[in-house]
Amino acid sequence: MSLVLLVLLFFSAALLTLSIRHYANHKEFLDHPNDRSSHHTPTPKGGGLAIMVTFYSALTYIYVQTTIDSSLFYALLSALPVVVVSLVDDLYPLSAKIRFGVQLLSALFAIYFLGGIDTLNLSTLSISGVWINVIALLTIIWMTNLYNFLDGIDGYAGAEAIFVGVSAYILFGSDIALLIGTATAGFLLFNWHKASIFMGDVGSAPLGFIFAVLILHDAGTLNFLAWLMLLSLFWFDATLTLIRRARQKEKLSQAHKKHAYQRLNQVGFSHDKVTLSSIAINLMIFIALYFTPQTYYLYLFFVLLVLLYLLTKVIDSKKAFD
Repeated sequence: MSLVLLVLLFFSAALLTLSIRHYANHKEFLDHPNDRSSHHTPTPKGGGLAIMVTFYSALTYIYVQTTIDSSLFYALLSALPVVVVSLVDDLYPLSAKIRFGVQLLSALFAIYFLGGIDTLNLSTLSISGVWINVIALLTIIWMTNLYNFLDGIDGYAGAEAIFVGVSAYILFGSDIALLIGTATAGFLLFNWHKASIFMGDVGSAPLGFIFAVLILHDAGTLNFLAWLMLLSLFWFDATLTLIRRARQKEKLSQAHKKHAYQRLNQVGFSHDKVTLSSIAINLMIFIALYFTPQTYYLYLFFVLLVLLYLLTKVIDSKKAFD
């Protein structure tokens, strides 16, 4: 990966974020605080558009210049309708049915371009079957939405994208992951607490989609579990919270502030402290992956699930899940 390209990508994302912030302020496209918000003043939104524009520009450039897998390239392009509908939703809220319909169609196209998913490689265990494509479809839709759910405090979703991007590049040479991490870093300059612009759905939803595609592209390799562990802090919190809310017979479509990171913020952890804590946890996950042979990834995966569950119980002791 060219250092010049990465530097250009970083500064392009930063400059475009500044431009979007200026435009959003001028047109008053602001995120106004509500009961679910963790901020207290109206803040420009839509900064994630800078991530998407610069990422897809760089992705197209390296696709033309190098030999990126065509199937992966077109699968990633399948997220573009999600980018568009999320941008519109940021400006003029759309119904959940429209957003879901676009996500479903985009996910179907992504799986088509990937050629379908034949096998899930769980290191010491492989699972095959046509039905895996149903799991793949649900994975893309769930990742698209959960990344949006976890974008609730300054720097949190951006820091996660940078971590995953850099870690995936170091662990198994994913140039595409490094591109998305670099583009997000340019945006994060203005999203760190106190954020002067928010990512918005136009950033968070496509990021989840893109990471899901990268996971599924490696479904038949030993990198599959590594992707899941790198993103575990997000999908574990979102999934466990959903299950717990369902058990309490809550209306799942209703907005809430029950995710672990939100409850930490509610008991006095600043945005910075929550985000820095997530970075520390992610670094420990990266170190464990770096020094663990791939053949033991499945065991590491289960250990990680237990540790994340115990961490959730610690957070419960500080702020009850109610």
